Amino acid sequence: MAGSPDRIYADPSDERLFTGATIITFVRTVITLAIAVWAAYDESLTWIVIGLVTYWVGDSIDGEWARWRDCETRMGAVVDMMCDRLSCGALYVGLIWLQPGGWISDEPMTWIGIPIAIYLFEFMVIDMYLSLAFLAWPIRSPNYFHVIDRRIYLWNWSRVGKAANSGAFAVILLVTGWVWLGAIIAIGLLVLKCVSLRWLLQLGVPVPERTDVNGKAAAA
Repeated sequence: MAGSPDRIYADPSDERLFTGATIITFVRTVITLAIAVWAAYDESLTWIVIGLVTYWVGDSIDGEWARWRDCETRMGAVVDMMCDRLSCGALYVGLIWLQPGGWISDEPMTWIGIPIAIYLFEFMVIDMYLSLAFLAWPIRSPNYFHVIDRRIYLWNWSRVGKAANSGAFAVILLVTGWVWLGAIIAIGLLVLKCVSLRWLLQLGVPVPERTDVNGKAAAA
């Protein structure tokens, strides 16, 4: 069951790099990067949009597969995070390259890079730190952080939290083309992540116990 302790807490015997879920992660990342390269070559905003959809759909599929097939691992969660940021970075940099002045509004050439830069800093730096923090506890992934701190989980890794943190910015920016609105959303997400980071630091990140080569507690 999804909420059972066996599902929530990591089992060292289950840890491995290649599972069905991580293979999907690698495949969808390669496809997304190929689309980003083609979009730059073809100078096509349409291909950037296709790349974003591929990234979002692929990210949902690998997560659902891991849960359906009970192959969630801490290693897989970290790989997923890194691939998400690689895909996201390539696509958003491509978006700046192709549409430096906005596609609906006549914004100055450098302005569209401002909300995207804010978003990438929030997602690739602060959110990455928050997401990796789960490794300090014996849970399988940030999807189970509710057993550590429910506020941080709800704001960041619940289904609503994930949708707001990843999809909302890109969809609104692409649909409206309003740089100022994108900047407001990006700043809002940055504030949300900073508050979450403050909660995490107040919670305290535990330091793993020292062990010897046999996994036994080391003498002080």
